[in-house]
Amino acid sequence: MPVFLTRGAAGLVFASLAAQAQPTPSEPWQTCTALAEPAARLACFDRWSQGQTGAAASSNAVPLPVAPPSPAPPAPAAPAPAAPAAEVLPEPPVRSAPGARIGLRLTSRQGCADQRYSSMSRFWELEPGADCGTFGLRGYRPSSIDVVASDSVNRRPTSDNPTNTALADVPYRNTELRLQLSVRTKIAKGLLVHDEDETDSLWLGYTQQSYWQLFTPGLSRPFRNTDHEPEVMYVAPVQSAMPGQWRLRYAGLGAAHQSNGQSLPLSRSWNRAYLMAGAEKGALQLHGRLWRRMAEGGTDDNPAITDWLGRGELQAIWQANSDNLWSVTARHSLRRSGRGSLRVEWFRALVDKGTGEPSGLQLHTQLFAGYGDSLLDYNRRRVTFSVGLSLVDW
Repeated sequence: MPVFLTRGAAGLVFASLAAQAQPTPSEPWQTCTALAEPAARLACFDRWSQGQTGAAASSNAVPLPVAPPSPAPPAPAAPAPAAPAAEVLPEPPVRSAPGARIGLRLTSRQGCADQRYSSMSRFWELEPGADCGTFGLRGYRPSSIDVVASDSVNRRPTSDNPTNTALADVPYRNTELRLQLSVRTKIAKGLLVHDEDETDSLWLGYTQQSYWQLFTPGLSRPFRNTDHEPEVMYVAPVQSAMPGQWRLRYAGLGAAHQSNGQSLPLSRSWNRAYLMAGAEKGALQLHGRLWRRMAEGGTDDNPAITDWLGRGELQAIWQANSDNLWSVTARHSLRRSGRGSLRVEWFRALVDKGTGEPSGLQLHTQLFAGYGDSLLDYNRRRVTFSVGLSLVDW
């Protein structure tokens, strides 16, 4: 009995020591190997084995994320059934581009100016595809800057009205600079031609021409004269263009005021109403105008101006090729006196070359002979030659 109690006490002691020596799940199995008592070592291995089983169960309870399988590529679509054969239609005309109705057209090949239409159709917008809309700026006459050499200069302007004759000479030089700005805008269309195309149109134009005595520093380089010419024009199409045939393309009427804005004795001004028409055959154009001076109240600054400057004009334009354009403008008084003028111009494309009229920056050369080179010179004959740069069409 005492021996049994001693063995039981020893077992309890060994059990207590084994419990204290129990490894944690993180302890290696070598801890159990270090126990000397067989019963404690066996119990230690049992506990270690149970800990390994729990850890495995825990790892199985929370599986690691697995990447989803890549989606299978879509099956190729079945080819669409072939459309039945149809008649091939010609390419439709290009109508106004977005923004062209209020924007600034910089060249004749930009936006709504379709090169399939003739030069006259694009200039006066005689067809729907050549319509650039209303209230956008277009070029009118050449906008240019030129150096001018002349056989004479008007140092003492005269008039049949004594109050408009200068009293003394001004020592101007024969060489000067000429600046010209000319723009127009369409303000309405479809006024009299009531169809879906609305191809008749009403225009406002403005031209300003200045002669600047840039080479006379002794006179502080003054502007010798500046003419202002606002006008209103109505244009209606007559015949459509036909390759290889002369066609009367448009007819119209207008009214213009021209003045130089100076005080007496250099003041000059007049008003006129005119009829106009234009014909075209391929690269050739003809533009004609006949005008009549409108009666004015008060003092006449330039009596009989139409006997000097003319009562009508005819302009011929030849587009020699994509780079060169020639223009000849003749004015005549339509009286026995035969007064008037002749203006010959050559435009040579420098940049932005393409088909149709030269566009963009141009070399501008001009020869003028006759009366009315400026309003101040309406009754003085001059011969001038000028070279410069021009923007033919905006």
